[in-house]
Amino acid sequence: MQLDKRAQTLLKALVERYIADGQPVGSRALSKFSGLELSPASIRNIMSDLEEMGFVASPHTSAGRVPTPRGYRFFVDTLLTVQALNENVVETRMPPRLLPGSPQRVISNAAQVLSSLSQFAGVVLSPKRDTAFKQLDFIRLSERRILLVIVSPSGEVQNRLLLTDVDYTPSQLIEAANYLNQHYGGQRFETVRLRLADELRQLRDDMTRLLQAAVEAGNDAMTEESDEVVISGERNLLSVSDLSSNMTSLRQLFELFEQKTSLMQLLDVSSKATGVQIFIGGESHLLPSGDMSVVTAPYEVNGTVVGTLGVVGPTRMAYERVIPIVDITAKLLSNALSQQ
Repeated sequence: MQLDKRAQTLLKALVERYIADGQPVGSRALSKFSGLELSPASIRNIMSDLEEMGFVASPHTSAGRVPTPRGYRFFVDTLLTVQALNENVVETRMPPRLLPGSPQRVISNAAQVLSSLSQFAGVVLSPKRDTAFKQLDFIRLSERRILLVIVSPSGEVQNRLLLTDVDYTPSQLIEAANYLNQHYGGQRFETVRLRLADELRQLRDDMTRLLQAAVEAGNDAMTEESDEVVISGERNLLSVSDLSSNMTSLRQLFELFEQKTSLMQLLDVSSKATGVQIFIGGESHLLPSGDMSVVTAPYEVNGTVVGTLGVVGPTRMAYERVIPIVDITAKLLSNALSQQ
């Protein structure tokens, strides 16, 4: 729905004043901050139209109005002027914490930078782990207990215990390992699992069960630490009046942080987009409250998107300040990880 220039100017002034003060904005304040030479009656008429179109709402206890999620969305997409980060902040606070180093340390530092600069919660979805294997070996520990040894292409070793229904002999274990290594070495476990479905029909039943168990265990071993969400600054949200006044929503938000599944889904969706993405209120269908928003951006390693980071905060956040924080942090993290 199109808004004329006057309506856009008034909506912009209203959103900016509400973000700054947290109080419903009346006609007198809009007349002062919009710079428009309109009568109070004209302003009230335009605001009434904006309310009818769903861009603003009137709290029961006030004559002023507040932006709705739809109003925030129009503001962010059409009216927002993003501010450049202060050069002193960029030079002194961010690079020292995002220099090349241990990937997990750099990712943790990125979450802390996001939290520190935004004063909300910073979140980073770690890079997806490579689930390919270079070599598998089976070691018989005792009757029906087998140690699966997985060597990744980078030389990392993972061990998993398999409890089987059959007491396999050492020669059978060697045969199974040779089969997997010769036919599937260097491939991802999820690919192997699909290809094995038809090929295993030609093998003996007992060996089929062993190979299937090995592939499932191997896939679990290589992916259990992937898609980890690193969160910093959750407690900052306790001091946000828009959130702390609603304990039910706040409790649901902390459950979201603790379980991480929905947050991972949201960040994973963001990784498939280009540039900064903004999810306002219930747009993501994953946040527990319409009073929350997420600003995200993907980050890369050597030109390939491997994860997402962002800021979780109230819908009433200073988007013009948070957007560049998220954008620059993503670029600095990409640079640090690419120099490993």
